Amino acid sequence: MDLSKILAISGKPGLYKNIAQTKSGVVVESLTDGKRFPAFAHERISSLAEISVFTTDEDVPLKDVFRKIYEKYEGEKCIDHKVSGDELKAFLEEILPDYDRERVYTSDIKKIVMWYNLLVEKEMMDFSDEEEEEKATEDHDEKDDETASETEEATPDDKENG
Repeated sequence: MDLSKILAISGKPGLYKNIAQTKSGVVVESLTDGKRFPAFAHERISSLAEISVFTTDEDVPLKDVFRKIYEKYEGEKCIDHKVSGDELKAFLEEILPDYDRERVYTSDIKKIVMWYNLLVEKEMMDFSDEEEEEKATEDHDEKDDETASETEEATPDDKENG
């Protein structure tokens, strides 16, 4: 899933798809109603790929939070973003137990839930490419381990012969 083309614009509700670059900003398309309009640089445009959630350790990329929600809810929508603040906090604590309660506000959790549900509704939550990449990386690492083991096994014999 590529979140770099999905944008959040400060002061505007919902999410937007980056359609084209212009001299003074970008042309975006609303994911909720499909309308296109220019968004200018002064509007504080953030790509979802750049957003992360504060935790007590390292910040967690929004993509990883979405993946955890996706796995927990088996690719379906999660709770409604209009539930109480306590319910939103309990939801995030279940998904990301070490989130920083002082720096992550209820409004932030509401956005995460709203964005996740919108992306699921628009069938834009697809982690299959990443799973294939991870599997390929694991297979590559296993081959490296096998090669290293073979090298280690050959070394004592070489010493005896030498």
